[in-house]
Amino acid sequence: MIWQQVYNPTGSMLLSTLLAAIPVVVMLVGLGFLHLKAHIAAGLGLLSAMAIAVLAFGMPAEMAGKAALLGGLTGLLPIGWIVLNIIFLHQLTEQNGSFQVLQDSIAGITQDRRLQLLLIAFAFGAFFEGAAGFGTPVAVTASILIGLGFSPLAASGLSLIANTAPVAFGALGTPVITLAKVHGYDLMAVSGMIGRQLPPFSLLVPFWLIWAFAGFRGMRQIWPAILVTGLSFAIPQYLVCTYMGPELVDVIAAICSMSALVIFLRFWQPQEVWTAVTLKGRSDGGEAQKPRAPRQHPRGEIIKAWTPWVILTAFVFVWGLPSVKSSLDHVFAPAFPIDGLNKMIQKMPPVVTQPTAEAAVYLFNLLSATGSGILLSAIVGGVVMGYGAGGLLRSWFKTLWMVRYSLITIVLMLGLGTVTRYSGLDTTLGLAFASTGMLYPFFGTLMGWLGVALTGSDTASNVLFGGMQKVAANQLGLSVNLMGAANSAGGVMGKMIDAQSIVVASTATRWFNHEGDILRYVFFHSIALACLVGLYVTLQAYVFPFTALVIH
Repeated sequence: MIWQQVYNPTGSMLLSTLLAAIPVVVMLVGLGFLHLKAHIAAGLGLLSAMAIAVLAFGMPAEMAGKAALLGGLTGLLPIGWIVLNIIFLHQLTEQNGSFQVLQDSIAGITQDRRLQLLLIAFAFGAFFEGAAGFGTPVAVTASILIGLGFSPLAASGLSLIANTAPVAFGALGTPVITLAKVHGYDLMAVSGMIGRQLPPFSLLVPFWLIWAFAGFRGMRQIWPAILVTGLSFAIPQYLVCTYMGPELVDVIAAICSMSALVIFLRFWQPQEVWTAVTLKGRSDGGEAQKPRAPRQHPRGEIIKAWTPWVILTAFVFVWGLPSVKSSLDHVFAPAFPIDGLNKMIQKMPPVVTQPTAEAAVYLFNLLSATGSGILLSAIVGGVVMGYGAGGLLRSWFKTLWMVRYSLITIVLMLGLGTVTRYSGLDTTLGLAFASTGMLYPFFGTLMGWLGVALTGSDTASNVLFGGMQKVAANQLGLSVNLMGAANSAGGVMGKMIDAQSIVVASTATRWFNHEGDILRYVFFHSIALACLVGLYVTLQAYVFPFTALVIH
């Protein structure tokens, strides 16, 4: 039996919106203010989502259960699979001592913690976002920062803040390509429009990152390096997405940024070296490693220490290539339509122009999943480091036990997000933003932020709200490319507060059961930056000379 989504079941849009918000509020309040363990908060959020979907929005209970199942499976593969295997690689490098050599080599470039943040959290993280996405950059950079001696909150929170500017083009342009394909946008036009929105924030985010860590004075002391890092990312970002397309935007921009910063640091170093490992003015709570002077290592030892991470980079990049993904999927990628859910739910106007059936198919693409590439890179890297088959197997199962609660949390959170999607709860929240009239450019941008905060993915947010942005833009006489791009550009600032990313960060730093602390720290930065993007989009909509930048 076909079930059609209802977006205002109470007859009052205000009441319906408040009901739709309950599951998210339950999870965030439980996590951020009641200090519940993450898997408990996520479980309560999922239960409340199913209750609201069934009792208030009329979704059949069986469909709600199957939506939660589909979300849980998606949580395990691809998301949980990435987390498990990146932590496995990190464990291997820690156990044989090569990670300590890697830390010393990074400190050899600069011992200043602020500059290490620029190099690792921002530039190196952007490369992994562009190559793989789906939590990989936070997992990699947070684990490296914690190994360098940063406190757990600093390593987690700052990795999340840094992983913003590249998110719109993450995973070889997948969010933008999906937006264009699903909702009929012109790919080059919407890619170019994002290139007129994000570069100012790609320049701002490195400054914001260092201010969040070291305060204004600490930021001012290294402003030349921050400027070099931001400009060498923002300019290639603009040029590539405007003239080449979205696929390699982050990869090229990140390589340019890393190279420019490393070269610049050969000629410039700050007068005062910042060795603090905690956030300025805060008691971080976790146990930070004591900073120590880096040791000098032979070149061959340094190369050997970097080899597992170079192997990881190569595998992740190759696994992200569409041709490789499609070839691996052709070998093995069984699809499992969820009986009783697949094509049994219809999205309704005004979200779509006509009733549209929602697919519910679980793709078991184990071979092409990014986590599988990471696992293979860890095995190859482990062999290079001298591990045998038995040692690798023992370390993998030890890692699985270590992250078990994180995997459960991710399963529950993805279940929550999937129930809200198929029940239409998230669409009700989006329609509330869409009813703001002349203020829509601002609130439409925040709709993208909400979409990523709910789903953990800019791609999913574009699928969810890309069509609504197009409908609203046409009704208000705005550029559809402006608002389609705003959905993606605003969405990047929601990445740091999505529960999935926070769990990845807490797992990578071994700061288990402190997800609420991380959420409370990054929430202000997320909403402040999202509002700044919204204001910028509003200027593009109505105020010259910003209007001249709009692609219609």
